[in-house]
Amino acid sequence: MAGWSVPLADVTVDEADIAAVADVYRSGWLSMGPRTEELEGAFATYTGARHALAVANGTAALHLICLAAGLAVSDEVVVPSLTFVATVNAIAYTGATPVFADVAGLTEPWLSAAAAEAAITPRTKAVMTMAYGGHAGETAALRELCERRGLLLLEDAAHAAGSRLGGRHLGTFGRAGAFSLFSNKNLAVGEGGLLVTDDDDLAARARLLRSHGMTTLTWDRHRGHASGYDVVALGFNYRIDEPRAALATRRLARLDAENAARRELDARYRRAFGELGVTCALAPAGGLESSHHLFAIVLDEGADRDTFRAALAERGVQTSVHYPPVHGFSIYAGARAELPVTDAYAARAVTLPLFAHMTREQQDRVIDAVAAQGRGAPTAARR
Repeated sequence: MAGWSVPLADVTVDEADIAAVADVYRSGWLSMGPRTEELEGAFATYTGARHALAVANGTAALHLICLAAGLAVSDEVVVPSLTFVATVNAIAYTGATPVFADVAGLTEPWLSAAAAEAAITPRTKAVMTMAYGGHAGETAALRELCERRGLLLLEDAAHAAGSRLGGRHLGTFGRAGAFSLFSNKNLAVGEGGLLVTDDDDLAARARLLRSHGMTTLTWDRHRGHASGYDVVALGFNYRIDEPRAALATRRLARLDAENAARRELDARYRRAFGELGVTCALAPAGGLESSHHLFAIVLDEGADRDTFRAALAERGVQTSVHYPPVHGFSIYAGARAELPVTDAYAARAVTLPLFAHMTREQQDRVIDAVAAQGRGAPTAARR
């Protein structure tokens, strides 16, 4: 359906953003250079990480943290199936084996620490968690588990730009974290990614692999810091370009304000749906400052979700499903995972529109559309 009255996500690019990008084009330096360095410094400061590296997209960031952490063919990595497929693919790219573990509950769609521990074998090298919707979930418990069992904790923080637990930014609880700058994310530039780490060796390895395994970059040579280069590893072209780096830096400066607007919208949804008896996922938690990347409700068992979504679409309200479980895809069918909570959530969850500049009128349209469905059967789940 074209021309949604209330889209699932929306991005505004103001004239100052456009001017900043235009200035990059006028500068004549378009590949990775000073704007990328500025973004990396700003994001490291923002997250409190020692190192931040900007890359071409979130998948590249995930791949690099897996490679730089040393994942290899003989290893297993415990990972949720309820995630975008890139989380799992990044593990498989290294030759390591993804081992799926269940989520915590029907309204807690994040990796369960107990399920993760049950999935550990002698081959397990790491746990990859995912900050679903920007929620910390059981990140602290997973960190404790990995420390106790001598495992690496890696974080897919694609949803979590601006999410903090106890004042600590998600993505910095483990050995490394990966963020996405995709067009539907809170910190959106179209395509782009960032990885963060406090590990000097991991950062150096990721920096090397980001650009073909070359010992110096074009920007280094342009500034006269080097006159040649060696290639010492089988790397990739995962570089970001300067226009996107400039846009990301500008958007980062207003990320907290935009996340605060999302927080108010999230709270307003919860008040309205609480009165309607609609079950909401991702409840606020003590010490958590969430990015509120997603807002999801959970329908009654047996409800016809397709009919529910179609009814909202008729009213101009876009919805989505986050996510079809990865273990259900043909490429991972061999895993034969049994994940009853993941399967139940994935069958009943509906993601509703949420974006920073969403108006009250738009939100009311969503609430009214859900309420209209709640008067008939099948209905949104009742408490």
